[in-house]
Amino acid sequence: MKLAGVRAQGEKRSPLSPETVKKFRQLGFEVAIEPGLGKDAGIPDAAFEEAGATVTTDAASGADVVLSAGPLEGEALSKLGRGTRLVGMLDPYDAKDRVHAYASAGIDAFAMELLPRITRAQSMDVLSSQANLAGYKAVIDAAANYGRAFPMMMTAAGTVPPAKVFVMGAGVAGLQAIATARRLGAVVSATDVRAAAGEQVESLGGTFIFVKEAMEEGEGTGGYAKELTPEQQKAQQELVTEHLKKMDVVITTALIPGRPAPKLITDDMLKGMKPGSVIVDLATPRGGNVDGEADGVTILRPKNILDGLAGEASNLLAKNFLSFVTLITDKEEKQIKVDPEDEIIKGVQLTRDGEIVHERFKGEG
Repeated sequence: MKLAGVRAQGEKRSPLSPETVKKFRQLGFEVAIEPGLGKDAGIPDAAFEEAGATVTTDAASGADVVLSAGPLEGEALSKLGRGTRLVGMLDPYDAKDRVHAYASAGIDAFAMELLPRITRAQSMDVLSSQANLAGYKAVIDAAANYGRAFPMMMTAAGTVPPAKVFVMGAGVAGLQAIATARRLGAVVSATDVRAAAGEQVESLGGTFIFVKEAMEEGEGTGGYAKELTPEQQKAQQELVTEHLKKMDVVITTALIPGRPAPKLITDDMLKGMKPGSVIVDLATPRGGNVDGEADGVTILRPKNILDGLAGEASNLLAKNFLSFVTLITDKEEKQIKVDPEDEIIKGVQLTRDGEIVHERFKGEG
């Protein structure tokens, strides 16, 4: 069996680390990488070679499995032979023509960001591993662009007040942003469309911002909030608008799979914010949560915030990929065995034997 690591255009993360190269070899794989695979992540080719990988421009030639941190297109895709299993963060929602290209090329493509959220798949969860780092980096970037200190400081010359940080969205990225801002000494508050998220926010030392009526009446099944009524939505927006006026730093994290990012902060809301405040919009790649500009408000819109943490992001991504490839590898027979009925496989497989097999993308042009 042969496994290859290749570079996706514009992607600084590596889908392999020296540690996972060793483990793939223990599974029975020969491992090849393209030159410079880990350069932007601080991993030299020599480190991969020391771990047992071969460095070659033809890394994907004859590979049973190809790993990529991002989607492959054009020349990079043409290097893959028919029947190759392509595993990576393939971004099928934003470029559905790629899914057709994978099928036309006879490639069995697995988009890891579609992984079902089940216990058995936790070690493969690329969205969680990467979002965790994104939430951390958002706060670090905000602190670097904020013209004041984060923690309260008592000095002979006077007291420095703590920064007030507001996190919009209490998913994985949001919760890590709360934890990081708290560690830096900020006073933190957060909001989410799910009233049930309030307990998680408060467990990290944050204050949950949500209209009282929705908190009391909005609990649905499975820990999620029911859809707010128009009156509740209006009350919640008014509450957030007033809250934003007092904030120094805002982190927005709201994303909906397959849809543009929801607009959480409007132009009018921006104009009410304090001069010198900083916003980090983590939803920028999907259109952003922030709509507009305002004098005195710094808005950071990173296309890929993990470019600034490529080394650590690569290490986590590589482990996620290792867990998935282990699932589709028969260790005794030393061959790839993909069970199309496995819940994880059904969740992530886009194409098989020249056909689009994922229910979400069948029949789409």
